[in-house]
Amino acid sequence: MNKGVIIGIVIAVLVLGGIGGGLYMASQPKILPGPTVETNSTMPVPKTTGSDVVEKVVENNGPVKEFTVTGSSFKFSPNTITVKKGDTVRVNFKSSGGTLHNFVIDEFDVATSQLGDEETEEVEFVADKSGTFEYYCSMGNHRAMGMVGKLVVE
Repeated sequence: MNKGVIIGIVIAVLVLGGIGGGLYMASQPKILPGPTVETNSTMPVPKTTGSDVVEKVVENNGPVKEFTVTGSSFKFSPNTITVKKGDTVRVNFKSSGGTLHNFVIDEFDVATSQLGDEETEEVEFVADKSGTFEYYCSMGNHRAMGMVGKLVVE
């Protein structure tokens, strides 16, 4: 065979192979990398479990500051809670006194359900703002009747 014919055949095979390979690759599904999530010590990170339940994991630099607060007859006990900025705060709220009460802190988007006598509910949040914030019972006129307390974040 002629050298020119062989070179022509080799070039044709390479060109057609390149076009065919490109078409094959173009027809394959593309797998793109997933999103990158940056975390810091106060950002909740969603975590999935085997049953597709999403729970929030809060990482912090120290232990959870836990308080038991009782709401009864238009007062809270204790009526002042003091924490440091960045603390994770857990409040175990107990309703007492024979009527419905709840525990609300607007600035931290914290609220329990309406609880009957001797019922309890837990709320947890990160105190990520400094200042003095009011917690209160939003039932009826309980707040106006003095059912308030203070959360002090230093």
